[in-house]
Amino acid sequence: MPHIIIEYTDNIKAEANIPALLEKMNNVLIARNDTFPIGGIRSRAIELHDYRVADGAEDDAFVHTILKIGSGRSEEIKKATCDEMFEVIKEHFADLFNKRYLALSMEIVEFSEGGSYKHNNIHSRYKK
Repeated sequence: MPHIIIEYTDNIKAEANIPALLEKMNNVLIARNDTFPIGGIRSRAIELHDYRVADGAEDDAFVHTILKIGSGRSEEIKKATCDEMFEVIKEHFADLFNKRYLALSMEIVEFSEGGSYKHNNIHSRYKK
């Protein structure tokens, strides 16, 4: 953990540069490797083809990001991390936001370690 899941509407694909956004989001967490182990970071994007925004009258778009983490981090750490990540999202989409109707949102999902199963040998690479 953590996992980043970005859902975005297909009407912004050409301008969204999602691979760059994933890299930026990972970098936020990598910079906090004392809190989020690098070997546990997973990020992915899901392009949405079937969606409806508001009343459907415009070619509206949205990007929704979910940060999933295990429990145990302080409220201060969670807020600071999410604040930084959301600023990255807003900066990444600033030009597009100024050109079209676009909704940006983010949520954090925290779950107990008892509900998470992991088998990962990537961590060992960062413990050298």
